[in-house]
Amino acid sequence: MCLTVSALWCSSGLVHILAGENIINGSRGLRDAMVPGLAAFTLALLVICIVAVLCHEVVLSFIALSICLACAHQIAGLADSAFGQAATAVCYLMVCFVGAYFGSGRLLSYITQRKIMLPGTFNKDSVKPMQSQEANDVVTVGVIMNLLSASVLACPLLGVVPKLFSGHVPWLWTAGVFQLGVCVKSYRSMDTLAATFYGFTSILRFTEGYTALVVHFTNQVPYSPVPFPVVFSVLFFILALFNLQGGFVNTIYQLFFVAYCIAIASEPQSFFQRGTQGVQAAIFVASAVVLFITLYNMVSSNKIPTGAGFLKNLLAHSNRFVLQTNGKELHAPYLGYSKYADAELLGHGCSVLAAFSITASLSSGNPLAILILPWAVVSGGVLHLISGSVAFARGKTLESTTFILYGIMWTVWGLTRFGGLYGDVRGLHLAVGIISFMLFNVLVTAGALFLNKAWFIYTFTFQLILISFLLDAVGAMPYGYDIGVTIILGLVSFYMFLASIFNCTFKSPQMPFGDPFIKLSGFGGGKDSCPHLTARKSSSVQQIAEIMKNGGICGMPTDTVYVLVAACNRPQAVEKAYRVKKQAKERPMSLWISSIKQLEPVREQISPLLWDFMEAAWPSSISLVIARGGHKKPRLHCCYTPHKCSMRCHFILMGILDFIIVGPIAVTSANPTGEADTTHHNQVYAKLGDKVDGVLCDGPSPENIASTVVDCTKIESGQIGFFRVGLIPKSKVLQIFEEIQKKHMHGQMNTAFETDITDPHRHLTVSQTNLSETQTDSGLGHMTPSDSHSSLDLSQHEHHEEEDETL
Repeated sequence: MCLTVSALWCSSGLVHILAGENIINGSRGLRDAMVPGLAAFTLALLVICIVAVLCHEVVLSFIALSICLACAHQIAGLADSAFGQAATAVCYLMVCFVGAYFGSGRLLSYITQRKIMLPGTFNKDSVKPMQSQEANDVVTVGVIMNLLSASVLACPLLGVVPKLFSGHVPWLWTAGVFQLGVCVKSYRSMDTLAATFYGFTSILRFTEGYTALVVHFTNQVPYSPVPFPVVFSVLFFILALFNLQGGFVNTIYQLFFVAYCIAIASEPQSFFQRGTQGVQAAIFVASAVVLFITLYNMVSSNKIPTGAGFLKNLLAHSNRFVLQTNGKELHAPYLGYSKYADAELLGHGCSVLAAFSITASLSSGNPLAILILPWAVVSGGVLHLISGSVAFARGKTLESTTFILYGIMWTVWGLTRFGGLYGDVRGLHLAVGIISFMLFNVLVTAGALFLNKAWFIYTFTFQLILISFLLDAVGAMPYGYDIGVTIILGLVSFYMFLASIFNCTFKSPQMPFGDPFIKLSGFGGGKDSCPHLTARKSSSVQQIAEIMKNGGICGMPTDTVYVLVAACNRPQAVEKAYRVKKQAKERPMSLWISSIKQLEPVREQISPLLWDFMEAAWPSSISLVIARGGHKKPRLHCCYTPHKCSMRCHFILMGILDFIIVGPIAVTSANPTGEADTTHHNQVYAKLGDKVDGVLCDGPSPENIASTVVDCTKIESGQIGFFRVGLIPKSKVLQIFEEIQKKHMHGQMNTAFETDITDPHRHLTVSQTNLSETQTDSGLGHMTPSDSHSSLDLSQHEHHEEEDETL
């Protein structure tokens, strides 16, 4: 509702600005500009109100109904200035009062921690678990924007307004901007098909508005070339076909846009002719129905059947076609932490559209007379830049560079060649810019040699496109060369579009992209060089444990970053971990144990006070630095992390520690010394190369929260210090220690503990070297499995054989 109202006020405000600048003439022009948009939002808000009533959202339904009535009265007021204006003001005044009441009630509830709750501000179902990130709850906004566009183009057909004109541009372009936002948010919600669909519809919105502007400035309706809308209809059809996995409603709805593109291709003046406007009238009705079904199913426990499981049930017994599961692995980023789905589908689809948009020749003297500019700039430029940005967030460096470079090239070339800036001026100054793009694309093409064959062919073909731009700039274009290479690029991009949508829908079979022409060790070949096993299977945990028992080192997930682990009873494995990490041996590695009971053999070396403090402090994000014991001055660092973290990750580490016979494992962060931590399983191999013997894969890491490191080497004198204050506050640690002290001192406070509180910096006598080493490379804060698990960390270097004997 909020986004819908935002679009309403944004676009209607722009219309009034145009009227104030006399771009829209008179009250009649303002009426023709306002009525189509207000009619669409009246219906949209009415649907929102009905769904809110069915879901017992009293306040939201009242606000939606009030704004809906305000829009309806505003339409009446535009028809007759003596009617409707007072009613519109009353409706908005009611919205002000109810909004103030609702906001005050929520604020008061927050301040009083729900002790005071005003009636109506919360219903019985308002306190519910938040939807997961994968719930794409913004698609309804995209449907409303289609409803808005359909209303604007259908009104001339119904005789509500005489024709499409510049006063309708704010409605159409607002719809386009909001659909771009829906596209990005859909990637955030891991919904690739919805993101691609609304990316495509945004192209239509911007083109519709552009056409109205061209008519305003040139008094000439632009001619729409046939190839682009025909290809667009094919892409919409493929998208609708693969949307069957989401149900029949989405598929049928998207088939309306197939018909719309066919209507654009069949009529030279497209948006100004009755066939296209008639299809938009049908889309208006379909959008209203889809809006109600989608919104109701999204917020209600009772669902309207949409046939969502039809394709899954149809292929359930098929051995040939296996659907993908919508898990984290499907859109796992290559590097880093990403919350976006893969955008290559949209990028390749836009390459198809941009290529076929420039197949039309400019025979007329006025480049604006042919409808090419929005097709090339929006599809080839704007959406390519969005695809490149999403690819960059996912860690796809080459793909993001390619999409961004090509997006800039399509934008520059589209505005120059088809926007009237090119003219008849051709020469060296244009050629220099194109040559610069060609040099950049040579580097991209060279990088594609290491990716796969399809990407190499794609980048190489675009180099041929750049050559055609260069030949056109210097006036040496061979006949038919530009048309030929653009068709080749379009066909190559179409295959990559089809392969991308097929592979993200089906787990098997897969359409091939081809192996890379050149293979190097490191990133790109990791899964072939060492096992990459999913963390969701116990068999994977057993396999990782076997690798470690045989002296291998593995990358594993934790509650923070990925770590490199080795079995402590395999000294050669620990030595290998040091070499792989390129870490000096005087810098400590963590030791994790499966239970505090593993310290029973050396319990006589641990004081009762320290033992009780361990039991009270664990499980939590508290790391304890204790004396190693006896005559040895090196210390032992114990780390145990919170039980509240992911149970899956707990299960992984518990399984590893249980499967390994000896128990303790050496742990360090899975990155070369001095580099950033690894936050995804693909980074482990990318950074450490083929020296890693296995990787346990669990996708992106959660946020990095360090543990609190406590110095317990002088605990017998009643003193504890802090190397680092992390997730657990210092006051909480002191409270735990005070309770243990009171237990041992029969309720009396230890004077040494009071001294530690008043002088918190006294513990800094510990060498700064050990402090920095503890904070950076010891792998602190990483989780271990259950409530009884903990971990140990060395703070001085010794031979690993001596460490094993001590344990």
